[in-house]
Amino acid sequence: MSSVWSRIIVLACLCSSAFVVLGQDVAVEADPKINSPYSRFGLGDFNAQYMPAQGGMGGLTAAYHDPYHINPLNPAALSRLDATAFEIGIDARYSTLTAEDASAPFWSGNLTYLALAFPLINPINEVLDRKDTKLGLGMAFILQPYTTVGYNVETTQEAGSAGLSTNFLRGKGETYRLSWSNGIRYGGLSGGLTLGYNWGTLENSRRVEFNDLPLSYTTEFLDEYTMTGLFWRLGLQYTFVFKKADENGELKPTGRRLIFGLHGNTANSFNTEAYRFGQRFNSNFGFVNLVDTLFNEVAVEGTGQLPAEFTAGVTYERLNKVRLGVEMGLAQWSNYRNDAQSNTDLSNSWQVRVGGEYIPDYLSYDSYWERIRYRVGAFYGNDPRSFEGDQLLDYGLSLGFGFPIILPRQRTSFVNFTVEAGQFGLQQALRETYINMTLGFTLNDNTWFFKRKFN
Repeated sequence: MSSVWSRIIVLACLCSSAFVVLGQDVAVEADPKINSPYSRFGLGDFNAQYMPAQGGMGGLTAAYHDPYHINPLNPAALSRLDATAFEIGIDARYSTLTAEDASAPFWSGNLTYLALAFPLINPINEVLDRKDTKLGLGMAFILQPYTTVGYNVETTQEAGSAGLSTNFLRGKGETYRLSWSNGIRYGGLSGGLTLGYNWGTLENSRRVEFNDLPLSYTTEFLDEYTMTGLFWRLGLQYTFVFKKADENGELKPTGRRLIFGLHGNTANSFNTEAYRFGQRFNSNFGFVNLVDTLFNEVAVEGTGQLPAEFTAGVTYERLNKVRLGVEMGLAQWSNYRNDAQSNTDLSNSWQVRVGGEYIPDYLSYDSYWERIRYRVGAFYGNDPRSFEGDQLLDYGLSLGFGFPIILPRQRTSFVNFTVEAGQFGLQQALRETYINMTLGFTLNDNTWFFKRKFN
């Protein structure tokens, strides 16, 4: 077996093992990883599908490609890789929930992604063979969380002649995505396809007690379901290179280019297996007495549908100096369906992202700060979920840094750090103010698929 494929197998096993451990942690964890009451609707809160290199620029993905970084959302960008990239990311989030005059802080953190991508045509071979091929091929394996459910809420309200009632609302769980992507390029046109698998388990529970009635019953409901299904995504990019005639009248690239990109998919279906349980009991005088089991439904099979999504954008680049981009994304969440849920009334959503990157001098030998990639961005849009008829909003600013690390044999890798500060929810209702920090490690190696020659 070749050393290249040995590396692929070893890294794939490491990725799988890490997420098996992560999945087990979700299953046995007593407390939810986040505290977001809105996550009880739909599939929960959405995890960012981009990586820190894009996150620092507001999350640009449609018209983004880079020779050393993976673009997980547009598979067409894989055809532009010049080196193998193994990426791993972790994040920490500090958020404050605010409603009227009350507020509560919350810390959370997690492993955010594991990814391996590599060019199938090594550019070093082209240089040594003195070839200038227009063909590019790339492949990637990516594993990352998709949505997260986590809340622990207590509400009290009048219940007529029965007195005050207290609702204890609780939920936890995550869904994940494992994807295999391929990209191909000929000249300035690139295309790509992603095939993947969704899975995860989500749990929601509710308990109702009557505070003013000491001999009253407590009612508890539990809904848990597992979702599994395949998904796909297509991507396209076109790179227009600005050229200028030299002293011999030949057109030569100026180092400036425009990148047009889009990625999207039609609706993807999934299957569910649900467990529903309801019981009534009382806990008077320190003893819990089961009064009645209301229902106990096991292995209830169902189906669901994820929405069609589409994102398009454009980016201007001055190679190794400046990158500026803008994009807009749409998702038809009004077509979302899930037989395992009752609260599936979602709306179509949209989001606009803008951002840029600046490198003072990527070849500087006397100043490390001039080789750093400085990124800034902003995002604004709405969420598929609503509260009292108003769709939730999500908006904020991002700041990022890409720190190049020179490894043996002059190979360059990166440590990327991104901070996103924003607000989610509704100003007049429950809202979350958050600071999300993501640290990503990108290890690059340009020796994969390298044909060594001996004289």
